[in-house]
Amino acid sequence: MTEQDRNIAATQNLFAAFGAGDIPGILGLCNDDIHIEFYGPADIIPYADMYDGMNAARRFFETVLSSVDIHIFEPQEFLADRDKVVVTGVLHLTAKATGRDIKSDFVHVITMKDGKWSKFRDFMNTHEAVKAFS
Repeated sequence: MTEQDRNIAATQNLFAAFGAGDIPGILGLCNDDIHIEFYGPADIIPYADMYDGMNAARRFFETVLSSVDIHIFEPQEFLADRDKVVVTGVLHLTAKATGRDIKSDFVHVITMKDGKWSKFRDFMNTHEAVKAFS
């Protein structure tokens, strides 16, 4: 198995843990020094911010999972090159606070270190998330 194959497999496993709401499983696939970037206005989207370290990563994933109901979270393509994995897909979520839908394509850019996530950047239509949480 190549490094790229291992990185894709680790990312698929983390996505499966996310879909199952398995916070320990998610964190087990992250490095202690994980850095997470979720873009958008933090005063509206509850999980929009920068997060550094395992405790902050736990807070990020717990906030996401407690803020939305996941109807569709479908990764469609995994592309890997050395320590990078790029995932494209679609999502359909509902903001629990308002009951409004978030429907968007997404791109996740992940940097791997020692087979675990070291950096995670989330790109989606944050306009949809802002509308849903407002």
